Amino acid sequence: MHKWLRFILSGLVLMPLLVSAPGASAEKLWNWHYAGSKISASGTFSTAETADEQGYYQILTIAGHRNGERITSLHPSGKSIPGNEPFTLDNLVRVDAKGQITPKGFGFATASGNYINTFYASFLATPVYMEVFVTPTTYSELPVTFTATPVSEPEIQLDTPPGEPGKMGD
Repeated sequence: MHKWLRFILSGLVLMPLLVSAPGASAEKLWNWHYAGSKISASGTFSTAETADEQGYYQILTIAGHRNGERITSLHPSGKSIPGNEPFTLDNLVRVDAKGQITPKGFGFATASGNYINTFYASFLATPVYMEVFVTPTTYSELPVTFTATPVSEPEIQLDTPPGEPGKMGD
């Protein structure tokens, strides 16, 4: 009898770990990278778990480095990075060979206070990804190659210890 009780209680202890708190949303993790002339940036995004009707996921957080400098924050959707007004960000990404980010793109800040807006210039005759880089004294807009890939998350398997009731195959 105590084996059943231990099995039931272990499930009760594990359930809070597997169920999100009320109001919390699931997140999807991505690896991203872009590079261009004297530019290299990479890291991770966390996004909403589900895509919108166009297949875009909302970027919620960002981590990584640009040219060795730490990325400190994601710039808010609907806002422009300083020095690149009036171009607002939407912070969207999708799984797609071309146009993984929108013409509004995503934006972030670095540890030294620089701001970056990476976007897809679909409005050009030959569409290309671009990076806007702004410091207190400079502004540049250069083409880059960009990729983002969702990270496969391993499935959690809850097996009972060998010899315990409920074990598959017993």
